[in-house]
Amino acid sequence: MNGIIREAEIENIVETVIADFKENKVIDAVNIFNKPDKAEVTLLVENLLRIIYPGYFRDRTYKIYNPNNSFAITIEDIFYHLNKQVTLALDFCNTRDDLSKEKRAEESYKICKSFFGTIPKIREYIETDVLAAFDGDPAAGCFAEIILAYPGLFATTVYRIAHELYKLQVPVLPRLMTEYAHSQTGIDIHPGATIDKYFFIDHGTGIVIGETAVIGRNVKVYQGVTIGALSTRGGQKLSGQKRHPTIGDNVTIYAGASILGGDTIIGENTVIGGNTFITRSISANTIVSMKSLEMEYRTNKNEIKTEEVVQSDEWYYVI
Repeated sequence: MNGIIREAEIENIVETVIADFKENKVIDAVNIFNKPDKAEVTLLVENLLRIIYPGYFRDRTYKIYNPNNSFAITIEDIFYHLNKQVTLALDFCNTRDDLSKEKRAEESYKICKSFFGTIPKIREYIETDVLAAFDGDPAAGCFAEIILAYPGLFATTVYRIAHELYKLQVPVLPRLMTEYAHSQTGIDIHPGATIDKYFFIDHGTGIVIGETAVIGRNVKVYQGVTIGALSTRGGQKLSGQKRHPTIGDNVTIYAGASILGGDTIIGENTVIGGNTFITRSISANTIVSMKSLEMEYRTNKNEIKTEEVVQSDEWYYVI
């Protein structure tokens, strides 16, 4: 008897939940087979690493007697699966309603062909990122250590892949890629950001770089830095507008700094000190720090001693 009652209750629960699926909520898109697959996109990223860094990441299911044969298999496999996901993405958010199924497949093939044409450029930029990491971090033992172990390089690599797809106007896939890197590293780089060569993220956890940020050459960024929007209260009305800062060449941004606003420009050769909060432009060749920091020491007898942190007089202060 008890079993019959429970069965009826379960059936009622199921009917209630399924009925709620028919309320036309924005989360009610039930057709799971006509949308990009997050797991498939993650696998694409991992496979792309094998051709970005040949010899560092490889599929161990292949027996490699001729490396070129292995690379050929990998490239063809990536092209096939990327083409499949791009085709699905072109129907995402109803952004390509004007395309028939055949035209969508044709457009996807063209996009994938163009993307693979950018791989030498991606690898050229990543080569400089590896060199910047080695030059900028005395703890780096060798290039292999940076490639295999540094989360900043991993996030930057995934960003550079996703950025090329973003420029080809592929919906959602670039964001899935960078969010995968975000989940793995704690580093959030929007694929729409523009980042020049020799970019180095040191440590990296908690870094946020917004969609319209522009970052110059030879820029070094430490953990906890935000290169973000000053305000997003306008919501979708702000879409397409320059909301994030421009960072000049040879800039170093230390831990915890926040640089905000689309009109904010950080001039070249500038050093941004830790925990600064910047919402206006800074001239080139400037050192920025917090003024009159104070350390407090409390003993176990509740005695308090304070000590001012003294900065150089030549520094430019932002309070």
